[in-house]
Amino acid sequence: MANFEQAFQITLGHEGGYVFDPDDAGGETYRGVARRYHPDWPGWQAIDRAKQEVTGKRLLNKKLAENDELQQQIQAFYKQHYWDRFQGDSIPTQALAEELFDTGVNMGVHRAARFLQEGLNLLNRNQKSFKDILEDGKLGAGTLRALNSYLEKDPPEHLLKIMNILQGMHY
Repeated sequence: MANFEQAFQITLGHEGGYVFDPDDAGGETYRGVARRYHPDWPGWQAIDRAKQEVTGKRLLNKKLAENDELQQQIQAFYKQHYWDRFQGDSIPTQALAEELFDTGVNMGVHRAARFLQEGLNLLNRNQKSFKDILEDGKLGAGTLRALNSYLEKDPPEHLLKIMNILQGMHY
């Protein structure tokens, strides 16, 4: 089964530190968590304190990065809002879990699950491997059964390619 810590480290490598871009719809953001969309996230308290203690983006990001509690809050946020929502611990391969997680963070969990479902339906050999599944963006028992059936006969790489193509078509 997949490992959250590994997926988290990869995805977090793409998320920056503190940013407040007035042109960004999310407004004030730290490590990908947008204050406009998650105003009650407890990490904002530590960020607000740090903004009063230091000046300059570089010093602020250094102070925030050194705050272990804040970093744990970031990790808990990503686990709760992304990994757990698509049952990351139930995904049988690390590569697929990482793709779902990263896509979920950047495009939404619902869309990531739909890409998986669409990919599975495209690769089920006209329903000879398993019946088409509902493409509802919810990663439930039916999707997991179809995924396991697919992986019994085929490597995850084909499904990953399809998911990446679907993601590229979206952009």
